[in-house]
Amino acid sequence: MIYKFKSKACGDLIMLGPNGDQMLRLIGHEPAPKGIIEVEQMAAAIEALQTAVHEHEAEAAAQAQEADEPGGRPAITLRQRLWPVIDMLKRSLAEREPVVWGV
Repeated sequence: MIYKFKSKACGDLIMLGPNGDQMLRLIGHEPAPKGIIEVEQMAAAIEALQTAVHEHEAEAAAQAQEADEPGGRPAITLRQRLWPVIDMLKRSLAEREPVVWGV
């Protein structure tokens, strides 16, 4: 499945199924073909995503240090995957517009 997130505050955002599922779970939503992130939920969603990014980076740094591989990073980090979503949520929150998908 492919997610197409939409908001009147910015352009559309497309995510592949597994990445979209992960993002939705991180903000407390169950993956579904259709949904909405209400304006009232956005601040908490942004915070949850930023926390997940920081935790992921700390975990990756610790694993790299244990393995003695300072340059051992995944090709695409969680930060890179979630930055567009965080940006979309921030813009949507500023303009008080919901984010929807599957509609």
